[in-house]
Amino acid sequence: MTTDLPTRPLTRLGGRRGTRVPARAQIMGWLLLVLVLVLLTVIVIVREYLHDEVDRRVTNSLEQEAKEFVAFAENGQDPVSGRMLGDPGTLLHNYLGHQYPDTDEALIGAWPVAGGLGVVSQEQTEPIKAVAHDRAVLQRIIDDPRAHGDLDTAAGPVRWVKVRAETAQGGSAWFVVEHHIAAETAEVDRSVRVLLLVSALGVVLAALIAWVVAGLILAPVRAVRQAAAEITEHDLTRRIPVEGRDDIAALADQFNAMLDRLEDAFRIQRQFVDDAGHELRTPITIVRGNLELIGVDPAERDEVVRLCTDELDRMTRIVNDLLVLAKADRPDFVSPTEVSLAELTSDIDAKVRSLGDRRWVLAEMGEGEFSLDGQRITQAMVQLAQNAVQHTSPGSTIRIGSAVGDGTVELWVSDEGPGVDPGEVEKIFERFSHGSGRKGGAGLGLAIVRAIADAHHGRVVVRSAPGSGATFRLELPAKTTGDEA
Repeated sequence: MTTDLPTRPLTRLGGRRGTRVPARAQIMGWLLLVLVLVLLTVIVIVREYLHDEVDRRVTNSLEQEAKEFVAFAENGQDPVSGRMLGDPGTLLHNYLGHQYPDTDEALIGAWPVAGGLGVVSQEQTEPIKAVAHDRAVLQRIIDDPRAHGDLDTAAGPVRWVKVRAETAQGGSAWFVVEHHIAAETAEVDRSVRVLLLVSALGVVLAALIAWVVAGLILAPVRAVRQAAAEITEHDLTRRIPVEGRDDIAALADQFNAMLDRLEDAFRIQRQFVDDAGHELRTPITIVRGNLELIGVDPAERDEVVRLCTDELDRMTRIVNDLLVLAKADRPDFVSPTEVSLAELTSDIDAKVRSLGDRRWVLAEMGEGEFSLDGQRITQAMVQLAQNAVQHTSPGSTIRIGSAVGDGTVELWVSDEGPGVDPGEVEKIFERFSHGSGRKGGAGLGLAIVRAIADAHHGRVVVRSAPGSGATFRLELPAKTTGDEA
């Protein structure tokens, strides 16, 4: 009969929900999203910086032109003749006659005259000249209460600055500098477009690289998935090659470890079923045969019941032994605690004396406390003593003892039986195996002894010669609780 254990889902890490999007696409998508956001932020910052730089440069140029005119107007003299320039028109004509504006600038002088404004200007291109000669634009600038500002014109946006000067004769003159910023703005826009294009190409290249790199990183994960898909109940031998020391390698290593545990569990399960079927077949056949032949004679009936009871008892012992062996590969098969070796040996001696009419001798007791599973060690020693009883005659001597060696704890059982053939020493520890001169039992006892020794990271050894008895010795590491911690 099998029992279905309740399953418990693994704790979801980080609250992450499942998704149908492949991990490779998710990695690339998140990387590109972050990259695009960073690039857009950079582009916006660069664009604002370039526009601010244009504004700063234009403003500095306008202020410099205004300062030069103010200095000239305050001096009020012709730089060539040295005569005073008291008339606003003369002042502006004289000043502008010595100025050479940039290609995107216009220098304009204006002063009141009868019926309007007198105007003089310096510019280099026709579009700028048309704006400079536009009286409506000029009037708007002069009427504006601010000293500088921006204005939209037919030739594009214009930044201007104006200065009002008073001449020696009491006249007023306005000096206006217009800077057409369309060229600088267009240059900034071209730079931003180039940056956008380069960024777009960078995003495409990053997408290709991210796709390839994500594929390389996730290759072990795909190998894990493929291995999981190919694993069946009958083939758990597939493993994933582990390369490197990163998280993916750790995942592959843990997956392989899980497969090892699964393979061991299936192996133990199959071995248990095979062993049970192998060993229980005979007693079941005996019980069935006797029940089918049972007669009406009371004496015969009692004999059949006795035989069946013996076989059922033997089946119970076999099942118990098989369960012990099935648990031998589990981590909790042994539970070491601090045990006094002398007390453990004394308890074992007291328990084995009831196994048979033999001359029991406690040959030696070791001293000290060691980390052992006292119950399992007792089980192994009782099994060895039972094995000695089965292969010796009543009245013969069986010795048990313990000692502390060089880093080991030793417990042994020695008999005067027929001994063990050296060629069969390894064989007798296999399941359902009997030595040529050692009969009786199901052949599971010594297998249990070896399983207990292995679980303690020790071993069981046999020293024997045919006809000279045998000594079975458990050799275990001399560990303490402090050593294991």
